[in-house]
Formats: sequence, structure tokens, C-alpha cells
Amino acid sequence: MNFKPLGDVPPHYTSGSVETVWRVPYGERAADARDWAEERGIRPSVEDAFRTALLLVDCQNTFCLPGFELFVGGRSGRGAVEDNDRLCTFIYRNLHSITEIIPTMDTHTAQQIFHPMFWVDEGGGHPIGGETVITPDDVEQGTWRVNPTVEAWFGGRIDLSAYALHYVRRLARDGKYPLMIWPYHAMLGGIGHALVSAVEEAVFFHSIARVRQARFELKGNHALTENYSVLRPDVMEDAGGHPVGDRNSPLVDHLMTFDAVIVAGQAKSHCVAWTVEDLRTEFEARKPSMTAKVCLLEDCTSPVVVPGVIDFTGEAEKAFGRFADAGMRRVRSTEPMDRWEVPV
Repeated sequence: MNFKPLGDVPPHYTSGSVETVWRVPYGERAADARDWAEERGIRPSVEDAFRTALLLVDCQNTFCLPGFELFVGGRSGRGAVEDNDRLCTFIYRNLHSITEIIPTMDTHTAQQIFHPMFWVDEGGGHPIGGETVITPDDVEQGTWRVNPTVEAWFGGRIDLSAYALHYVRRLARDGKYPLMIWPYHAMLGGIGHALVSAVEEAVFFHSIARVRQARFELKGNHALTENYSVLRPDVMEDAGGHPVGDRNSPLVDHLMTFDAVIVAGQAKSHCVAWTVEDLRTEFEARKPSMTAKVCLLEDCTSPVVVPGVIDFTGEAEKAFGRFADAGMRRVRSTEPMDRWEVPV
């Protein structure tokens, strides 16, 4: 391994900055990053002998700021805020060891299968986002059905009622979470869709200091499937076998060019867990040695917990246990990276 000793944190970063939305001063921060790199001998990433990717899953306002649509508070109630403070500190202290940062961006519009508008009950009422789970029995019995107005908007391109039943059945068959109706969130063009300002600033700072463009990956914009994983939609085809969405094979190909892949972000029980699960499947099928090169930043991710409604902490822990059993590293951001024992 060529991980280097921990560096320090630039003076512009303060832990309180992870809780609010603000404009990154790009020109000022670019100058700071160039000076920082020159003063500390931080070389351009193209010179890295040991190449490390940092995969940041959905570090967006919608999931990470209190008061936004799907704040991931975990059991502490402060989960994503505290995670992002540690994450920003980790990025700054390890600028010289992180070759590339790859942020994923959950990306949604109003008329999607997991949003309230898509469904109605017998009285025409919509399900409650964040509280309603729709099962195969619910669809079969007519408790919830596709909104006729949404179906008309699709213009007969697909039999949505038949597809909806197929969809919830396929989730159950494949061992996925049942269909949860979420509040409108990560809306394309909205503030919630953007990266947390402090995280964006850290990613930008890295891009300048290491002369390396961050690779942004959009996911979740298909109307007819959830897309917790950045590598594939939850349901890949309709009842007739026609494709619904594609695998993100280019990203897998890209990740396989690195010597280590570090994963952090939100939420541990959902988008992080399913992304890592798909990463494990892809690596084991194509290059098994890559599995042991995956490092999970456990103190930079939290599970979905809705007090009094649902708690996914147990599911998240079981998933991370499976990943560790498969050979992945469960690590902490405060540990020097050279102690992670990533195989060469």
C-alpha cells in the first residue's frame, strides 16, 4: 500500500459548516487548494502509484440536513450531520492518498413509483410519504392502485396497473425492501438535490489540489423503479421481460481500475447497502480480488430511522456483517489508512 501519513485540515473548514446551505467561493477556494498542495508537496493524482477511489453515496441536502425531506438521523438523531463532519475531515486529511472522488446523486421527479402522486386509494387519496409501505396484497386487493391520471399521462405506453403488481411482486421475490412511499425528495433542480455545501467544497478542493475532476454519477431518475444502488435499478425488467433500466457497467469498469475503493454516504441501510451489495456481486463475478480492496467508512454513514415508525439499524448491521464476511474492510475515518490492511 502507498497510503501516506495523515495531513492536517485547511483553516477554511469548520465542523459547523456541514449543517447549512451556502455558496462555495470557488475562486478563493481554488487558490487555497493550489497553495495548500504546493506548500505540502501534494502531487497531481496521475502520479499515484497506488490508486484510491472514494465513492460518496448521496451526500445530498435531502438526506443530510435536518429539516430536509429525508434527513438520515440514525438513532442519535444527528447521524448524517456528524457523518459529514467526519467525512470532510477525512477528505482533507487524506487528500494526498485519495486519487479520485466519485459522488453519486439521487435524482428524482414528481411522478415516480415511490412518490405519493403515483398511487391512490379507493377514495382518491394518496399514500403518506415516509409512512406507507405497499405490498403485493395491497395491490391485489385494490388497497392501493395506480393513479389513473398518472396512467393517462403515460399515454398507454405501458399497462401501469399490471406493471405495478409485477413490480411489488418482483421486489418480494428478489429479497428487496418492500415498496416504501417516500416523501418527495432529491428533486431534480431543487436545493435538496445538491451536495451538502461543505462536502461539495471538500470535493472541489480535492479536484484542484490533486488536479483531478470528480466523477459525478446520477441515479434514480427512472419513473418505474427504485434505484437504491448506483450500479443498477431495483427492478430490471417488466413482466414481459422488456428492460426497465440498465446496469451501470461503466462505473464498475472504472472502479476496477483502482487499488482500493472507499465507500461512505447515506443511507447505510438503503443506498449504501445496496450499492455495496451490487459492488460485491460484480467484483466476485469479474475480479474476486477486488472485494478485499473495498473499505467501508463506518463512521461516515447512518441507517434510516423514523422514530415511532421504522428503524433499519438492524438491517444495516446485517448487511455490513455480510460484506465483512465476504472480505471487505470495515474501517473508521479517524484511523490512518495505512492500518487498513488493504491487499496490494
